[in-house]
Amino acid sequence: MQLIKRSLMLLTLLLTGCASLLPMQEVEVPLSRLQREVDKRFPVSNRYLELFDVTLSRPVLSLESENDRLIAALDAAVLPPLAAKPLEGRIQLSGRLQIDTRRRAIVLVEPRLDSLGKLANVGKGQLGKLGVVLAEDLLNNTVLYTFAPDAFTVMGQRFTPTRITTRRNSLVVSFEPAN
Repeated sequence: MQLIKRSLMLLTLLLTGCASLLPMQEVEVPLSRLQREVDKRFPVSNRYLELFDVTLSRPVLSLESENDRLIAALDAAVLPPLAAKPLEGRIQLSGRLQIDTRRRAIVLVEPRLDSLGKLANVGKGQLGKLGVVLAEDLLNNTVLYTFAPDAFTVMGQRFTPTRITTRRNSLVVSFEPAN
């Protein structure tokens, strides 16, 4: 009986040790999946700065691998006060990709206006201010992807997401065993 207890204890220690030796895990999230999630949120129409009626539509996502940023190019229709018809153009906003472990999600932070396109020549800087507000409103802490509840556990070992690497058409999230 004593031999069985010792064997079970040794087996338990061995299995526990093996779990901590699990290699780093990776999850690849295709850009097409992110695009489908973002498409569900558009078109968007709002009034900004109490002056401009803005409609944004047709987002097209891309990844900037050098800086781990997600770029969103959008059709924009901006109706200034007292104007009969909206100004139209394509704008580009971006946000840095980050992991929010509390929400088990990939989110965008540090939003910025990258380009107003042909709208940059209109309004003597007012549209630039509008673009900054749009970036903050649309992108800051926006959830792009939510992991399944068990995504951070493999064979009973808890993993922690440690980084996001961008590729041309996907994100790769790396997980390491939690201490």
